[in-house]
Amino acid sequence: MPYSQNLAPVDGELYLIKQFYSYTEADSLFQQLLTELAWQEESIFLYGRWVKVPRLMCWYGDKDASYQYSHVVHQPLPWIESLKTIQQQVENISGYRFNSVLGNLYRDGNDSMGCHADDEPELGKNPVIASLSLGDSRLLKFKHQQQKITLDVPLEHGDLLIMAGALQNYWQHSVPKTRLKKSARINLTFRTIFSSSR
Repeated sequence: MPYSQNLAPVDGELYLIKQFYSYTEADSLFQQLLTELAWQEESIFLYGRWVKVPRLMCWYGDKDASYQYSHVVHQPLPWIESLKTIQQQVENISGYRFNSVLGNLYRDGNDSMGCHADDEPELGKNPVIASLSLGDSRLLKFKHQQQKITLDVPLEHGDLLIMAGALQNYWQHSVPKTRLKKSARINLTFRTIFSSSR
């Protein structure tokens, strides 16, 4: 891809576009999405019990882009104008088409995302995921599932990270809790959901 070198040392593709949105643009988008999106607290089935997700979430997309993980089926809300605009700009730079977006709102340093790979069947064999960060910076940690390799990627206000190739088959990633004082961060992960009838 022409916009960045591959950050993944092996088994996949990982491209970071710093300041995909300028600070001024990112400030405006952050405030808009904070108020416009239907943020909600969710629970997932983990280790035999239901637990609250340590962040707020929302799911938007085409009407057939339902998504299931941790025993929870997410039916997408209809696209809103602000998300459609971002979707088109992300598609233009990445060269991929996305039919859905998962929103995560990290309210402070106590909100987090556990170690996982985005490898659900609905995403296909080698999914492409475009991850936009708005708000305070957070660390995205990658861990190879077969080799003793780790990679830390700090994501800042306006940055766009693209995960592609075989990355989800070999790597897991997480946003760990931090004791550092952190304000809110919005993360939008654009993805393509394939229907089970394809």
